[in-house]
Amino acid sequence: MKQTALFLLIGSSVLFACNNQSDPVEKADSTNEVKQEQTNTDTKSVENTSNFLVKAADGGLTEVEAGKVGEQKATHKEVKDFAKMMVDDHSGANAEVKKLAAALNVTLPSAPSEENQKDVAKLNEKSAKDFDKDFMDQMVKDHKKTIDLFKDASDDDMNADVKAFVNSTIPKLQAHLDAAEAIRKKLK
Repeated sequence: MKQTALFLLIGSSVLFACNNQSDPVEKADSTNEVKQEQTNTDTKSVENTSNFLVKAADGGLTEVEAGKVGEQKATHKEVKDFAKMMVDDHSGANAEVKKLAAALNVTLPSAPSEENQKDVAKLNEKSAKDFDKDFMDQMVKDHKKTIDLFKDASDDDMNADVKAFVNSTIPKLQAHLDAAEAIRKKLK
């Protein structure tokens, strides 16, 4: 009986701590850690899968938000078109990430991380004169980071369906990076 009470006290403390976090990514990570502890599924594959899905969701949500800003603020047609592609393609990828996470009982962030939200807010504050170049610089940086995340995940021990998603998404991310770099060169 004492063990049960102790477990409930510790569990409620962990859940309370998780719910008090303001960063959506940290909150999702904490919730997933608690789930793994409660179900005794603390394997490297489960942890890798969960961590990847949270990071992929964070990046995807960020690209959609940044793309929406780009659709509104860009002055060059190619930049506007690229921003729309970000919204469309990353919304589709986000739906796939949600589907995979739901099947594996992985909690995803409800919004981009605080750091990524700040990056999108900075873009939104840019003047029309500076926006297109800064937006494309951000897209190049984000896609390099995302490609690294996906390539690292392709080598990790993780769920087979998630790994298939990873491997099928890398070429699309590379195409985004190539397009972003080409547009950025035209803006200089």
